[in-house]
Amino acid sequence: MNSEKRTDKSTRFVEIFRKKSEKGLEFAKKAIFSEKIESETARDALEYYTSNWEIFIHPGLLSTACEAVGGNPDDAVPFQAVLSMLTASFDIHDDLIDESRIKQGKPTVFGKFGKSMALLLGDAFLIKSFTLLLELRDKAPKDRLKRVVETLREFLFKLGSAHVLEQSLKGRIDITLEEYLRVLELKASSVEADMRIGAIIGGGSLKEVEALMKYGKKLGMLMTLREEFIDVLEPKELYQRMKNEYLPMPILCAFQNSVVKKTIQDMLSQKYVTKKNFETICDITFQTREVEQLKNYMKDAANEAVSYVSALRKSSANTLLKRLALAMLEDL
Repeated sequence: MNSEKRTDKSTRFVEIFRKKSEKGLEFAKKAIFSEKIESETARDALEYYTSNWEIFIHPGLLSTACEAVGGNPDDAVPFQAVLSMLTASFDIHDDLIDESRIKQGKPTVFGKFGKSMALLLGDAFLIKSFTLLLELRDKAPKDRLKRVVETLREFLFKLGSAHVLEQSLKGRIDITLEEYLRVLELKASSVEADMRIGAIIGGGSLKEVEALMKYGKKLGMLMTLREEFIDVLEPKELYQRMKNEYLPMPILCAFQNSVVKKTIQDMLSQKYVTKKNFETICDITFQTREVEQLKNYMKDAANEAVSYVSALRKSSANTLLKRLALAMLEDL
């Protein structure tokens, strides 16, 4: 991967998952807007967020997991809505915690409407997701719904633990790979939950559910690691990480080389990082032995993910899951 390659080829999957998530997101929007909202500002904030609702991966993966075990993806639609609203809640609250006012060139809810509104809107999505789940009691098999609720409980506590641990990493430049991977495993629980819930709703066997859970954990870790590599290549994102979070993992891995660490720190400490210096940071980071080891870790994880899906029945959904896991390695 180099500073000239900034096109993320995995985005070709966006349209696939956009299509798979359409019904679920529409269901979620209707559910949240069905509530009476007295405040015009609150409604404006809700309309602003949902008009830019770009969460396709989670509901799309849930639907794909349902198909992968031979289920009807339409049965997954209400659960796609639940996951979408939970994800929205964490997304809005994360921006608040990280003080992210701009994301992908657009103001966040926090950046446009302020701290209080971001907190309240995130809470609204959280509350609505659980009320919707309660409404599904009479519309889904009780045994499956019980397993879904248990999955959500595990997912929420793991994700909460991940965010707490991340707070302790902020501002540090001595983060070890072991510390980071622990956070990574916990954060991957969101994708793990997508796959598990989809497989449960699709009527998958215990073996199939287990296989897709393991796949989801590996895919979740790969997705986050890929974003870490991409963040190194984006100056604005890199500055945001420096200011409010911690440096991307490839740079922290490269810091294990004392010479590289000093060179990069000297460049980042300057008031203005030139384009040439920025490209140098990218080049020397990706050329280190430590970053090569991180790439090898990703290759092993992708191969493991593919092996889990290969053990299941052949289908277009399973083929898509294999391709997605391998796509996480492209251009690295």
